[in-house]
This record gives sequence, C-alpha cells and structure tokens, in this order.
Amino acid sequence: MRTSEINRKTAETDIALKLNIDGVGENKIDTGCGFIDHMLTLLSRHARFDLEIKCVGDTKVDYHHTVEDIGIVLGKAFAECLGEMRGIKRYGSFILPMDESLILTAVDISGRSYLGFRLDIPTQRVGDFDTELVREFFEAFVRNANITLHISQLEGYNSHHIIEGAFKSVARTLKEAVEIEEKYKNEIPSTKGVL
Repeated sequence: MRTSEINRKTAETDIALKLNIDGVGENKIDTGCGFIDHMLTLLSRHARFDLEIKCVGDTKVDYHHTVEDIGIVLGKAFAECLGEMRGIKRYGSFILPMDESLILTAVDISGRSYLGFRLDIPTQRVGDFDTELVREFFEAFVRNANITLHISQLEGYNSHHIIEGAFKSVARTLKEAVEIEEKYKNEIPSTKGVL
C-alpha cells in the first residue's frame, strides 16, 4: 500500500492528514470550510484515494490559510505515497462534463512543479467560499507534489459546476497517472532513470 500520514502545525493551521492512493475512496474530511470539504470528498471518491483530513484553522479571518495549507500537506503526502514512482503510468488526462461545464485536465508526475490554470470562474464566491482559493489550493498541491498539472475550462458558466468539474477531473487524472503498469512495475518511467 502506498500511504502517507502527515501532521503540520503552524500559527495559522493545525492539520492531520492520512492518504492511501491504493484505496477505494473512503474519506473523513473536516476542514472547517464546508465547500472545501465537499471538493475534497469528491477528489477522494473519484481518485479512489482514501483520505482523512482534520484541520483547525484561523477561519475567523477567512479560508485562505486553511485551503492553501491543506494543499501543501496533501501535495507532500501525495509525493510521499509515490516514493521512487516505479511502475506508475506517470501521465493522465480526463475531460469531464459537469452539466453545462466541461473541464479538461492533464498531469505529468514529472518531479517538476507547474500549474496551468485556465478556469474562468464568474463569481467571487460560492456560498462563503472565495473562488480565487481554488487556484491557491492547486498551486500549493502542485508545488509540494512536484507534478505538472493543467486544468482548462472548455465550457461553463456556473461557478459551482466549474469548480466541482475541476476537482472531479483532476481526481480522475491523478487516478490514471498513479496506476501501476504491471509489465513495467520495476521501472521508473523516465529515460533519466529518476523522476
């Protein structure tokens, strides 16, 4: 099993996270922000990653530190789960329809962090959640996971659907990329011999 358990405490957040990328999509998520709980539940379920997160953050200020720090910890855990990355497919992509929205995502588990983020979210908020935090989450995740991730909106006008579509599409993309190819299970998928 490829698993990780990370605890991270700062002056702004206290996070306990467990991740199993060979799971079935079970999750227990409590971040203090209902919308990000919903998105992380979708991520867990659609990636088939078992995920537990407990975060106590300075939500009386806003959700910024909570969302960014969860991205940091989840990225670190994801990288730890992969280890040397022997046998992984490395690449993944998915196009996901969510009602009127259509989201394309692609990943390269490359050891190089880059986020291509092309979502046009029309509202500043969904409920009490600042929609600009979607980018903050994915930037923190990508930087700490050391992956290249592209998220592009092809269609859509409903903010909730666009964001939900992005999380589901990223989940399906990651699920594909971390799968072990049995024929190459002892190989690192790079001509350099290391990722």
